[in-house]
Amino acid sequence: MSRIHVCSLAKIEDTVRETGARSLITLINADTPVTRPTIITSERHLLLSMSDIVEPIEGHLPPQSAHVDTLLTFVRHWDRREPLLIHCFAGVSRSTAAAFITACALLPSRNESELAQLIRTRSPTATPNALLVSLADQALGRGGRMSQAVSAIGMGEMCYEGVPFMLEID
Repeated sequence: MSRIHVCSLAKIEDTVRETGARSLITLINADTPVTRPTIITSERHLLLSMSDIVEPIEGHLPPQSAHVDTLLTFVRHWDRREPLLIHCFAGVSRSTAAAFITACALLPSRNESELAQLIRTRSPTATPNALLVSLADQALGRGGRMSQAVSAIGMGEMCYEGVPFMLEID
């Protein structure tokens, strides 16, 4: 069973140690320093620089199609025998969107609403970034169903740091 773990920047080291993750996806503002755990090789670390926004804001880089394309390429080549860790700054929006996108990409026959609801069940704070999901919805040809599923679960509980969670996929 393949496992995807989601956490905040502050919990990377502990989560890698506890889960045995050997692949890492970082979705974070360009100016935020991130130290890759030494056990994860640079080839197995994807760094996507973007702001956690859904509308353009001057001085910020919104999620773009190129980010989604790079994410999809990375997860399609992920060695699913070892856990994958996805994180953003708070573990609430960009990382939960990336986990949802990964699940949808690797499980093309799974219902988007079921996957989104699974994320909500695992983390009451999860609020997947709607722009990132919309771009992936287009890239994966899901006909708006990914965006509808994320909209249906709504905004998660308010927090400073998201509740870490794990998805098993296969």
